Amino acid sequence: MEDTMRAFMLLVIAMLSLPAFAEKPVAPARVPIQQAMAHPLFDDPYMCSEHAENELPHLGDALGQDCMITAFGDDTKRSFLGLYRNDGARNQDWYGWNRPVNSPCDCEVVKLHVNPLVNVPGQPHESRASSIILRATDGTVFVVAHLQAFAVKEGDHVEAGELIGLVGNNGYARAPHVHIGAWRGKQALQVRWDQQAMKVH
Repeated sequence: MEDTMRAFMLLVIAMLSLPAFAEKPVAPARVPIQQAMAHPLFDDPYMCSEHAENELPHLGDALGQDCMITAFGDDTKRSFLGLYRNDGARNQDWYGWNRPVNSPCDCEVVKLHVNPLVNVPGQPHESRASSIILRATDGTVFVVAHLQAFAVKEGDHVEAGELIGLVGNNGYARAPHVHIGAWRGKQALQVRWDQQAMKVH
């Protein structure tokens, strides 16, 4: 019994003194995200929130941005930009509602999808958003979504900065805004704004 116990203890000590040969998991190599330069969507001041990589899987959603027009509003005491006046309960309260939307590129209008439904702020709908698909000469494709009152039709050629529609609130949207996404082939692209083309406010 004593010999068995001694053999067991020696085995435990030997195992503890061996170096650990288990391979550590290796993180997959990061591939740099490719970018697409875009003309600003609005002449008004605006801000965008970006979708993180792998947050949304579909081309046009992946690496996209949701952009909203901002303003100082009617209250002259307010010294910061806001998104809406009053409580934002009506689309008309939002500074972006029905404002002009610019083309992000010199592009061909490839496809339009019209959603006639209009959401109430805070109440997104599961239907597909109204959208415009644009293709630049280098093969970059842009989608601009949640628009209303389109100013272009399929087959048109538009210049960067040209009016393509108005800000709406449809599809899966909680408030008036515009979504922009870009891709080339099957590769989602990160949108970069042409800051030389931005209006100075």
